Amino acid sequence: MRILVTGGAGFIGSHLVRRLLASSQHQIVNLDALRYSGNLNNLSAVSGHPAYTFVQGDICDAELVASVLHEHRIEGIINCAAETHVDRSILEPGTFARTDVMGTGVLLEEGRRFGVTRFLQVSTDEVYGNLESGFATEDDRLAPRSPYSASKAGGDLLTLSYWTTYRSPVVVTRGSNTYGPNQYPEKFIPLFVTNAIEHQLLPLYGDGRQRRDWLAVEDHCAGIEQAFFHGEPGNIYNIGGGNERENIAVAEQILTSLNKPRSLLRFVTDRPGHDRRYAIDSRKLRRLGWAPVVPFEEGLSTTIRWYQEHESWWRPIKSGEFRAYYEQVYGKRLQQA
Repeated sequence: MRILVTGGAGFIGSHLVRRLLASSQHQIVNLDALRYSGNLNNLSAVSGHPAYTFVQGDICDAELVASVLHEHRIEGIINCAAETHVDRSILEPGTFARTDVMGTGVLLEEGRRFGVTRFLQVSTDEVYGNLESGFATEDDRLAPRSPYSASKAGGDLLTLSYWTTYRSPVVVTRGSNTYGPNQYPEKFIPLFVTNAIEHQLLPLYGDGRQRRDWLAVEDHCAGIEQAFFHGEPGNIYNIGGGNERENIAVAEQILTSLNKPRSLLRFVTDRPGHDRRYAIDSRKLRRLGWAPVVPFEEGLSTTIRWYQEHESWWRPIKSGEFRAYYEQVYGKRLQQA
């Protein structure tokens, strides 16, 4: 199949591109704007693959998207392109609305015009909002509480509207908190791992008791692949890892693994509207034959080791644009802690 993966130089996107190419059955075109978290080094292992093509560009550029679909005779689209970090969405909500809603709309419309046979929207469990108990199912109402989750909910609803209105063959996946190698160090696990390696403070929001369901990136990509090829059009599929942990427990596990003192933990002022708990029911996707296979302890250990062995990947990132962002988000918080 000839598949367009948008955002394929990012974290989940790059793992997905490599997975699809490994099957030796697909032609993959990667469309990525290469903004701050897009990194072609994530795809160095496949840069010369005969079934892989990279195109730099913005999913909001309708003319470009149309030309890519026509030139490469694209049959399916997997939309991994997104602005993804809650803290950044608080600082610049308009950017999130543009990419996550408008960009998704461009892909849907150009895909409909060209007649793609499958469109998958990669989304997040955060669209369900805070859950005090139980597990969110695909039929539950959306209750996003941050500009990020609201923008993703908007993209989801727009995607599903194309099934109702045009019978476009769309599918939506909603993954839980994903972790693994190559993740940009603004996110919780890579930030805390790299800070600990550098013997820097680990800024933990609030009381650290927020609960997240952790999903290894390889399990997430397997779920996306299963939903893309076997999901029913017009349907949503949750992808949960079944590894619910408190943030403080994960932080302590990272410190223990790296033989660092607990004194590096620093409780800082919580971010506005910080959801306490996410948890999703993935039985619908399991009925298609998918199941997570990476235990959290094993996945976290592998991830920590990767960052230890690939300092040349993340140190340049943390010394560049990231530094200004980090100071804006955590500078005063750490001073006041």
